[in-house]
Amino acid sequence: MDSIAITRIIAIVGLALCLLGILLRLKTIMNRPFKKDLSRERGLTGRGLLFAFTLGMAPWEKESTRIHWISYMRGIFFHVGIFTAFGVLLVSPWLEILPNWLIWLGVVITGFGALFGFAGIFMRLSGPNERVLSVPDDYVSVFLSSFFIALGFATLLWPSALPVFYVVTGIVGVYIPLGKIRHCVYFFFSKFFFGKGFGHRGVIGQSKGKYAE
Repeated sequence: MDSIAITRIIAIVGLALCLLGILLRLKTIMNRPFKKDLSRERGLTGRGLLFAFTLGMAPWEKESTRIHWISYMRGIFFHVGIFTAFGVLLVSPWLEILPNWLIWLGVVITGFGALFGFAGIFMRLSGPNERVLSVPDDYVSVFLSSFFIALGFATLLWPSALPVFYVVTGIVGVYIPLGKIRHCVYFFFSKFFFGKGFGHRGVIGQSKGKYAE
C-alpha cells in the first residue's frame, strides 16, 4: 500500500474510535436521571427550543457577545473553518475533479478558520482572565482543531499534504471524546435543556406578554 492508503486507514480508525467514544459519552448522559421541571408552565416549550437553536445564538441575544464582537466573530470563523475542513476530508479522494471555484472557496474559508483558530491560543495567553481559567486541555484542543483546519487548507493547495492531513485527522478523532472538543456533543444537550426549561417558564422565545422578555 502507498502512503495515501496507509494514512487513510489511520484516519478511518481514528474517526471510528471517535464515534465509539462519542456513543459512550452519550450513553453516560442518557443514563443520568431526568428530573421533571416542577415550575408552573408559563410559556410554550416548543417556542423556547426553537429560540435556543436559532435566534438564541445570535450575538445580540447574549450579554457577553454584545460587547465582545471580535471574539464572537473569531469563534464563528473558527467553527466554520472546522466544518469546511471536515468537508475537505470527505471529498479528499476526489480533489482532482473538483471545480476551481469550489477549491478556492475552501481555501479562503479554511485559511481564515486556521488563522482565527491559532489566534484563539494567543488570546488565551494574552488575556489575564483567559490565562487563569485555561488548562492544558484548552490549548491542546484549540491547537489540534486549528492544525486540522490548516492542513485542510494546505491539502487544497498542495494535494501532497493529504497523508499528513489523514494522520492528523486520526489523532484529532481519538482526542475528540477525550478532550474538551467533546463539547460538540454537549452543545446540543445544553441548548435543548436551556430552551426547554426557559421556554416552559415563559422567559425566552415567547410572544410579547407578561412573562416574555
